[in-house]
Amino acid sequence: MIYDCLPVLALLIVATFLFLPFLHGKVLVPREVGALAYLYWLVQLVLTWAFFIYFWTTRGQTVGMLAWRLRLQHPDGSLIDWRTSLARLLILGALLVPFLAGYALIWHDWPHQARSWAMAASLLPVVLAYVWQWIDRDGLAWHDRWTGTRVVVVPKRN
Repeated sequence: MIYDCLPVLALLIVATFLFLPFLHGKVLVPREVGALAYLYWLVQLVLTWAFFIYFWTTRGQTVGMLAWRLRLQHPDGSLIDWRTSLARLLILGALLVPFLAGYALIWHDWPHQARSWAMAASLLPVVLAYVWQWIDRDGLAWHDRWTGTRVVVVPKRN
């Protein structure tokens, strides 16, 4: 996941540069630029999701997955389609709702220690989705089980 953050970050930096001419020295937050900030966030989300959907549907591997010889596929070995990719991303988004909603709406005024505990607890759904692999009879995470996909290790080339 860390490897994939680098190209995604590069995409988001380019998108940010496209918004700079419209800011007139203001910060890209809703209270300063209004709806433009929400459009910016939408563009960030779409670019991030497009990155994963593109690589999962064309190669079955993102840059990070390629480095670790991992491939996302259907159980029969075929590539997943854009609907399945989108479903995986929506599941991740749903698992992150407690964290994102808490961070944006609730915890910003809490004392530091309470905020830290709340943030850690809110990430439990994401952690449990991956820990489930150790429990699942087929070694699948929740998003794999729910979308009919699996991550496999690609054999080394000789």
